Amino acid sequence: MKMSQMFTKTSKNNPADEVSKNAQLLIRAGFVHKEMAGVYDFLPLGKNVLDKIVQIIREEMNKIGGVEMSLTALQNPETWQATNRWDDEVMDVWFKTKLSNGREFGLAPTHEEPITKLMRNFISSYKDLPSYPYQFQTKFRAELRSKSGLMRGREFLMKDLYSFSKDKEQHDEFYEEISKAYLRIFDRLGLGGYTFKTFASGGSFAKFSHEFQTISPVGEDTIYVSHEKGIAINQEVYNDEVLAELGVKKEDLVEEKAVEVGNIFTLGYKFSEALGLKFIDSDEKEKLVFMGSYGIGPSRVMGLIAEHFADDKGLVWPENIAPAKIYLMQIGEDAKELAEEVYNKLTNQGIEVIYDDRNTGAGQKFADSDLMGIPYRLTISSRAIKQGRFELVTRKNGEIEELTIEDIYNKFMK
Repeated sequence: MKMSQMFTKTSKNNPADEVSKNAQLLIRAGFVHKEMAGVYDFLPLGKNVLDKIVQIIREEMNKIGGVEMSLTALQNPETWQATNRWDDEVMDVWFKTKLSNGREFGLAPTHEEPITKLMRNFISSYKDLPSYPYQFQTKFRAELRSKSGLMRGREFLMKDLYSFSKDKEQHDEFYEEISKAYLRIFDRLGLGGYTFKTFASGGSFAKFSHEFQTISPVGEDTIYVSHEKGIAINQEVYNDEVLAELGVKKEDLVEEKAVEVGNIFTLGYKFSEALGLKFIDSDEKEKLVFMGSYGIGPSRVMGLIAEHFADDKGLVWPENIAPAKIYLMQIGEDAKELAEEVYNKLTNQGIEVIYDDRNTGAGQKFADSDLMGIPYRLTISSRAIKQGRFELVTRKNGEIEELTIEDIYNKFMK
């Protein structure tokens, strides 16, 4: 994409009404636009990053048998009244509205109830199980605090998968598979060394649920990490009994602040019983479906990555989710022809390039390249053309290479 054709612009100054580092950087770099507290538009560069995060999650969900669908955001009260979760005192994050005739609707904060009701149309026999539908869908939650940028939104994107199993044994097998899939996702997103499967409260459904927590100084949760075992314990269940059960000692754990980037829950029969989701088993007896719920917030993950991989110059995106691989700079009118040629050849080979063809000073181009966090910056200048070698800078470590055009093609087109 060419900078001259993009409507987004960068800014030198932090937005006055934004306190979170991730939102400050993403707004300044032209990735998102703030509509109001906790509500952000994704501009072209930001949408590109978000889509890549979504695709990584999609690939891992499909590998373990997930099937993608899309449910409605607008919700019928009756569905939620069956589980008593329409009541604001039970679930206090609802956004609700009314039609002119007084009929009330809600904007879904999650989808356990509607997916359970929907699956009554498709599950009647043990032969229909297991089933693993999932979606990427905008959720709405009336968060009282929305000062963490993309990491705590009132409108946000979520991947939610729901498992439907014939019994707990079948459920537990999938629970372990999706747990492994989550760790693969965070590893692919560059967060593998910082993200831990964390034991948390299982509520009324199981002894434990599991969160996936990424160590971060801006985290709102406190966890205790065993680096040796690759697990963590949420402060809410941190006690001697749990330590003994997990086979860890206090002296082996490190206290850390962390951000929850995913969670997996055993739901049991809570929703299937309330909404009448049953099947006929092989013994010809009618039984309730055993359920689970598994969430990751792609937009929240994007905010965390922006916060985590940044320096005093701006964003530093991991290569596989960056909006482009190369930031191509043209300096000098006589460099335009070669810059256009390089841009066209790379993009024709499927390599994503941001081509800064603007009629602005070199200083602004260098600053914008760093702020946007594109993995490589390639400079085509009048002087470089005379020398026959062109400067390629790696964003994450500042490494500089002097390469010929042929070297550049070989590096990126192999």
